[in-house]
Amino acid sequence: MSGSQRHTSRFGKFTRGVGAALLLPLGLGSCARQVDTFQPRIVITSPQGGGVAKADNLFLKGYVMDDRGAIQLTINGQAVPLDSGSPKIKYFSYQPQVEGNQNTFTFKARDRAGNESTLTMDLDLDPQVPELKITSFERFGNTIRVAGVATDNDRVAEVLVDGRRLNIAVGQKVNFYAETQGIYADITVLDRAGNRVERRVQ
Repeated sequence: MSGSQRHTSRFGKFTRGVGAALLLPLGLGSCARQVDTFQPRIVITSPQGGGVAKADNLFLKGYVMDDRGAIQLTINGQAVPLDSGSPKIKYFSYQPQVEGNQNTFTFKARDRAGNESTLTMDLDLDPQVPELKITSFERFGNTIRVAGVATDNDRVAEVLVDGRRLNIAVGQKVNFYAETQGIYADITVLDRAGNRVERRVQ
């Protein structure tokens, strides 16, 4: 799950009259219908960014898990289709309408017994790509040494050199250094929302 998420639940009601209970033959009480008190669980798989996502082409993706199968999901009151694959796990994908860079989405799921779960996710939209500055580039034979600075308005999440992820401290300003092989180095910087900048240095 991504973002700031809060769960609340409501159990479905089940009542049975005393007279009905007295009609059960002795020893058959265990055969009575079991009460379903399992609330659906809502899991968000995308966006993944700790409450931050790209501003363009936003999709909310995830699944609803229930022991007997969820039958309904809404996001901010809008009905969202659930796939018909697994009886217990129902996947969804939904492109919401957004307003500004700060949005809140409320997910509500219901199962066949009427049990309900609610999840609220706060999401900031980040339209700005990171910035990349190369501070040094050296070549010794087939070995390249490159250093630079990556900055972002939110946080730099990853720096990759020739596809290899560097061990960095996540932050708004990140200094990095790497060695690679070849005649050039491809550098990629990503922020938490997935915005990226790429540069080939040689």
